[in-house]
Amino acid sequence: MAETAAAAAAVEPAVPEPRLALSFGAITEKNIEQLKVLNRAIFPIKYPERMYKDVLAYTDVTQLAYHNDVLVGAIACRLEKAPQGPKLYILTLGVLAPYRGMGAGAALLQRCLQLVATQLPEVSEAVLHVQTSNDEAIRFYSRFGFEVAETIQGYYKRLDPPDAVLLRKVLRPGGGATTGGGA
Repeated sequence: MAETAAAAAAVEPAVPEPRLALSFGAITEKNIEQLKVLNRAIFPIKYPERMYKDVLAYTDVTQLAYHNDVLVGAIACRLEKAPQGPKLYILTLGVLAPYRGMGAGAALLQRCLQLVATQLPEVSEAVLHVQTSNDEAIRFYSRFGFEVAETIQGYYKRLDPPDAVLLRKVLRPGGGATTGGGA
């Protein structure tokens, strides 16, 4: 039990409490449409139905954030097989524009990483892709211990610039020995 608490503490950077009263909920078949609408409002690309099927397969790690019962943000993830153990792939993390800068994104990421540490301790690392021009997102994830593992030329087919960085955070000692993966 102490090991689980220590693992959870290891993923908590010094991030201030959200300045927004939030409640969280897991993704379900009944609220997946909310995630689709949120993602269409936030992101410049339309995600395929396959992604949402992946998300429903890993409901433990995908979380929705509500303020006064209104969906304001979400983190969508899936687990991927890797030689060093399963890894968490963060598909999307987004917060509606009026609620940004109030700690909702940080709270979602912290909650996700804590759930992985306590419920899925076999997960070795967390990874995601970020457009190379998105300095704000790269700085955000670095606050949580994510590091640039590699740059991938032409990763995005419909965005300019099309290049991405693969960000990686080791969650379990001995995990994350190799790079790669993703959507």
